[in-house]
Amino acid sequence: MLRVAGVDGCRGGWLVVEAAVRPFRADPPRVLPRLDELVGALSGGALAGVAVDMPIGLPDTAPRSSDRDARALLGARRSSVFPTPARAVLGATDHADAGRRSRAALGVGLPLQAWHLVPRIAELDRLARAAGPGVHDRLWETHPELAFTVLAGAPPAHPKRTRAGRRERLALLRPWVPPRRTAPSATPRGAAPDDVLDALVLALRAAQWVGGWGPPPVEVGGGERDRHGLPMRVRG
Repeated sequence: MLRVAGVDGCRGGWLVVEAAVRPFRADPPRVLPRLDELVGALSGGALAGVAVDMPIGLPDTAPRSSDRDARALLGARRSSVFPTPARAVLGATDHADAGRRSRAALGVGLPLQAWHLVPRIAELDRLARAAGPGVHDRLWETHPELAFTVLAGAPPAHPKRTRAGRRERLALLRPWVPPRRTAPSATPRGAAPDDVLDALVLALRAAQWVGGWGPPPVEVGGGERDRHGLPMRVRG
C-alpha cells in the first residue's frame, strides 16, 4: 500500500501526518524531534512521497522566484510565505549576524520569523543533500496555504489562526478527511491545532499527487535548483 506524509514545523520539532494514498486514510498526528526517520523512510521506499512546509533549495545571490510567485497566488494570505534565507545564513550565530549575511548575499535583511526557522531549514537541508537526487523529486517543498488555495480554487478568506479561518479550512478538508482526524483533541503535545491542519492538508495533497486524483498540482519556481542541486520550487 502506497503511503505518504505531510510535515509542518512546530514548537516540539516536526508535526507529521502519515497517510495511505488511496483510499486516503490519515494516521493520528505525531511530533518528531528530528526528520531523520521520515527521510530515511522516503529513501528506503516505505514512503512514496513527503510534502514538507519548509524551504529546501536555498539561494546564494538573489531571492527565490518561487517565494515571489507563491505570494502572488496567495493574495491576502501572501504574508504567510516567509522569505527563504540565503545559504550563507545557515552559519549565522544570531539574528544580527543572519541579517548581515542576508544583506551581503541577497541585498535584503532577514525577518525575525524567518530566523527562527533557520535550525529547521538547516536540518532539512542536511538530510536532503545526503539523500541524493533520487529522493529530491519525492521530497516536495510545499506551503499549506497554497495547498488550501488549490483545494478551494481561491485563497482562504480568513487567517488560519482565527476561529473563522479554522472553520474554513476544516470545511475544505472534510470532503476528503474524516472529521475525527481534524479535531483539536487530535493535537499532540508540542504542536498547535493549526499545525495539525497544515500537516494534514499536505498529507492529502501528497496522496493526491502520488495517486493521481484530486486537483492537479500547482507548482511555482520551475526548474530552478540551488548549487547543491536541490529544487527551488513550491508545490501546492
